Amino acid sequence: MTAQLPYATLHEIFSRFQASEPEPKGELNHTNAYTLLVAVALSAQATDIGVNRATARLFEIADTPAKMLALGEEALIEHIKTIGLYRNKAKNVMKLSEILVRDYGGVVPSSRAALVSLPGVGRKTANVVLNMWWRIPAQAVDTHIFRIGNRTGICPGRDVDQVERAIEDNIPAEFQQHAHHWLILHGRYICVARKPKCGACIIADLCHSEDKTI
Repeated sequence: MTAQLPYATLHEIFSRFQASEPEPKGELNHTNAYTLLVAVALSAQATDIGVNRATARLFEIADTPAKMLALGEEALIEHIKTIGLYRNKAKNVMKLSEILVRDYGGVVPSSRAALVSLPGVGRKTANVVLNMWWRIPAQAVDTHIFRIGNRTGICPGRDVDQVERAIEDNIPAEFQQHAHHWLILHGRYICVARKPKCGACIIADLCHSEDKTI
């Protein structure tokens, strides 16, 4: 496992990320906390582009838990059947919508514990919602962050929980709010899995990767 980069290096890395994109955004389309929750839950083992395509019409007619329940599971399936695992995801969306209406007055809770208790909602999904909607500096570790965290030494860890703790424990507090977005975007477009685009990387001189293509 790659060694953790020192604080001064991390500060310089995230200063560059911030200068390049001061307000990074998630790429899943949503209009409120509920549609964000549903979109993130649907995005497991699917691309953001595919989810956005499937939810474009869905969220026009079902942007609250009550409306989703009124729509019904079979109609939901028709909207999301291009997404992987769509039947299981449809069941989870209907179940979590029922719980939100029954137990939370139709409002998505701002508690991680409450969120992860919902069907189909894991820690990563909960952290995305907490970060993007309530601006709580929660760190959602996906495959991109896990890969580049270990490749570069920004946030190394043997599993996603260790990588999440490495972000929280080592990345300067001033960058915590947007840290996972900067890392996801960097991993998605620059520090890609098979052949990282080091020639276009703004932190190439700072990372510890042995896979550099420069």
